[in-house]
Amino acid sequence: MKQDPEVMGGKPCIRGLRVTVGTIVGLMASGHSSEDILMAYPYLESEDLQEALSYAAWGVEEVEIPLWSR
Repeated sequence: MKQDPEVMGGKPCIRGLRVTVGTIVGLMASGHSSEDILMAYPYLESEDLQEALSYAAWGVEEVEIPLWSR
């Protein structure tokens, strides 16, 4: 996943395209099939959908520990 502050507000995007991981995960969570999504976004590949899910899964497992400065 690529993050660029100039593209989609810095949200993680599929291969630098203007399709965010959140868009893909949201579509899948609301019941859209992979086939539906690939028809709606013909420039995506099935591997892109799997990568989006993997990235989202990694993100929820990631723990941020705040660094306190004094």
